[in-house]
Amino acid sequence: MRLFSCDGCGNTVHFDNETCVVCTRRLGYLASRRQMTALEASADGWVSVGLGENFAFCANAERGGCNWLVHAQRSGELCLACRHNRTIPALTNDEATMAFRRILSAERHLFYSILSWRLPAPDKTEDAEAGLAFDFLADQIGPDGTILPVMTGHVDGVITLAVAEADDARREERRVQLGEPYRTLLGHFRHEIGHYYWDHLVRDGGRLDDFRAVFGNETQDYAAALERNYREGPPADWQSHFVSSYASCHPWEDFAETFAHYVHMVDALETAHALGLAISPRVSAPEQLDLEVGFAPYRQRDFEALVHAWLPLTVAINEINRSLGQQDFYPFVLSKDVLAKLRFVHDLIAPHLPSGVG
Repeated sequence: MRLFSCDGCGNTVHFDNETCVVCTRRLGYLASRRQMTALEASADGWVSVGLGENFAFCANAERGGCNWLVHAQRSGELCLACRHNRTIPALTNDEATMAFRRILSAERHLFYSILSWRLPAPDKTEDAEAGLAFDFLADQIGPDGTILPVMTGHVDGVITLAVAEADDARREERRVQLGEPYRTLLGHFRHEIGHYYWDHLVRDGGRLDDFRAVFGNETQDYAAALERNYREGPPADWQSHFVSSYASCHPWEDFAETFAHYVHMVDALETAHALGLAISPRVSAPEQLDLEVGFAPYRQRDFEALVHAWLPLTVAINEINRSLGQQDFYPFVLSKDVLAKLRFVHDLIAPHLPSGVG
C-alpha cells in the first residue's frame, strides 16, 4: 500500500484516513487516479483542493465509512468498489455497523490491488454473466435456536462473505480450530477473488493446460477432495508443494491460496517501498539478505525481482516479531513448487499492466 500526501498541507496521510490530522480537511480517495485528495465543502458538494474539481462521497460514506469519491454529477451513487455489493447485512445496531465498516475497509484494500493491476472487474449490471458481486451475509438462527453459519465462498462471480469473519474473536477461534497460521478478513477477500480470476484468466483465458502442468487437474471431484482434507488432513510433505495446508486439498484451492499470497506479497512490498525500507543484515552466509525495494511492485514485470526483495523482508519481519515475544508474522515456506505457482499467477496478471511499465 502506498503512502499519500494531503494536497492541502503536504502532510503524509494513509489509505483509510478520512481527515488530515494537520489541516483538518476532509480527505477522499480517487480510485481512478490512485490519489488521495483534500476537500473543502462547496455548493456542489466537495471541491478538491489540489484538483479544483467537484466530487461527492460514495453512498456508503456515512453508514460504511467509505472514503472513496465519485464525480459530483454521480452524487448518491456507490464508488468503484461498493457498487459490487449485492447484499449487505441489516445495520440494526452498532455491532452490525462496525462489522460492515470493517468489511468495506478490507474490500477497498482488495480493489486497490485489482485497480492497480488493471484487472477486469465488471459488476453484475455491466456484465450479468461474468460480472463480480459480493453478498455479505450474517449467520441465521434455526427453528431450534441453533446458529446456521454462513459459508464464505465463490460461485459464478458471486463471492459470499460471512459477516462473522469481521469479528476478531470469532475469526481467531475459527483459525485455531482449523489449525491455520493466518486468517484475516482481507485474506478472505484475496482468496475468493482468486477463484473469480481462475474462471476468467485461466478457464476462459485459454490457460487450462498451463494451469494443470503447475497445479494439477482440477476436474477431480471437488466435494470429495474437501471431505478428504477435513477427514485426513493435508499430506505430510505439503510444505514442499503448497503455500498452505488448505491449498493441498484441490487445485482450485491451491490456485486461490496462491493468488491471495501473491497479492499479500506485492502489497507488502509496495508498503516497504513507500516507507523506503532498506535491509542488509550482517550475517555470515553464502547469500546476504539484502532488501532495497527500488521499484514499484504493482508495476513490476520481473517476477525474480519481486522474490529477491520479498524473502529478506519476511526474514526481517519475523525477527522483529520474535524480539517482541511474538510468533512469526510470516509462517510460510516458499518452496520451489510454490514459487513456480506464484510465477504462474504473476504471468497471468502481467499482461494487464499498462505498456512500458516495469
